[in-house]
Amino acid sequence: MTEITRYSGPYAGRCKAVAANGLVWAVATGSGETVAAQTRATLDRLAETLAGAGTDFHHLVEAVVYLKDMSAKAEMDAVWCDMLPDDGWPCRACVGADLAPGDLVEIKVTALQRSS
Repeated sequence: MTEITRYSGPYAGRCKAVAANGLVWAVATGSGETVAAQTRATLDRLAETLAGAGTDFHHLVEAVVYLKDMSAKAEMDAVWCDMLPDDGWPCRACVGADLAPGDLVEIKVTALQRSS
């Protein structure tokens, strides 16, 4: 049986990350008044979560960005391209979604765990 490691977060009923079979799945939102601010805060939170699970943005294989308003995609993209390493961007999709109140951006990623 595969060992599953769960990284609890602040909300009941879900984890901020789960690791199994050399992969890490993580999800985050962040605070801020604009899509750019929330994207930056969300990516900062994801970087911290991934580090705690033994990986980083260089090891991303997939990402899904949920946006409250798809017309803000360029604003999100500017922060994304600034904060993520351009030598290995993941396969990424952006989806318009009815997010929780106050959330403009939510990002879910899958990454390979670094070899020890």
